[in-house]
Amino acid sequence: MPMCSRTRWRTHHLDVIADELRPELAEASHRTESLRLYDSSYHTELEWWTGHFETIDGIPAASLVSAAESDRVDIGRAFPAGRDSERRAGIPEDDSTVLVISTDGDTRIDAFRSGEVLSAVLLECTLAGLATCTLTHLIELSSSRRIVGILTGREAMPQLLIRVGEAPAMAEMPPMTPRRPRHEILDFRD
Repeated sequence: MPMCSRTRWRTHHLDVIADELRPELAEASHRTESLRLYDSSYHTELEWWTGHFETIDGIPAASLVSAAESDRVDIGRAFPAGRDSERRAGIPEDDSTVLVISTDGDTRIDAFRSGEVLSAVLLECTLAGLATCTLTHLIELSSSRRIVGILTGREAMPQLLIRVGEAPAMAEMPPMTPRRPRHEILDFRD
């Protein structure tokens, strides 16, 4: 009699980090940045995406947050700062909620499926009028990834974090981040 094989579907989890645990998450974020302090390839890549504005690649200088704005966000990647220091000065601190997408495993398919979950969460947040910011720097290093896992209270592998909240109004909207022409990134073949 042939054996029946069963496929175990890996489960994804979506957790909210409790407000009282946020200082621990912020400490993990700062520790991650400290561990990357002398990682020249990491900083070169960040500078490449945010530091040259004459081409269609990268983030326009006017879209970068100022150093003052960046200092008000306790859980975020440290990007190079923009020039405008007084933007949103009336907002004392980041008031977002942090979500964590985790999986039972840590395979490529788990990472892929996490992207599908991320897409659904981002779309739902957009429909609800909420702003989002996907965070990956906290899961790029095993030490901070482990802390995020502990904070979720699960025996699962954190894959992504998402800051969710209301976007504060801005006096002047920054320019749109440039997009490449479709023909440069998408090719249809018969």
